[in-house]
Amino acid sequence: MNGTGTTQAPAERPPAKMDLWRRLDERLGRRQFLLKAGWACFWAFLGGWLLSNLRYLFPNVLYEPTLTFKAGQPDEYPLGVSTKWKKTNRVWIIREPAGFYAFWARCTHLGCTPNWFDAEQRFKCPCHGSNFNTEGDVIAGPAPKPLWRCAIRLADDGQILIDKARLENRPDARRKGDFFLPYHSA
Repeated sequence: MNGTGTTQAPAERPPAKMDLWRRLDERLGRRQFLLKAGWACFWAFLGGWLLSNLRYLFPNVLYEPTLTFKAGQPDEYPLGVSTKWKKTNRVWIIREPAGFYAFWARCTHLGCTPNWFDAEQRFKCPCHGSNFNTEGDVIAGPAPKPLWRCAIRLADDGQILIDKARLENRPDARRKGDFFLPYHSA
């Protein structure tokens, strides 16, 4: 009894908290839990497999710069080697009194980018020491073949058009056809 003359019922105790595994065992049972977990893993695997097959239908596309570019008017180039397009398009343009030709600035040994040394009149590969003359022939080093010449022609608007998709490095063919642009300034 309390001081007012009424009796108070004892406070109810909250039920003891059960741990997670015991609750799952009472609700599902161990066998049902393993069965449902197995089916969940199966459906997750099947869903991943189907998504990967769906992704296969949409191939990756690698956008690379075009292999053909316009290099400006022929009168912009003095006699000798121009390194104007070496960084952006990996091409050297060489002007001779008879015309133009272009090299792909890629060593035929391992694909490094050689440098032009005007004082020595040669291209030198900084990685393994290959040397090439202004005709692209190997002078020294481990490079097995001459430098590749790119196809070159005049576009309709009078600019030099370089096509790196068409290459030639045979000595008898590189001065003919599309790999040498005869040009005489007016």
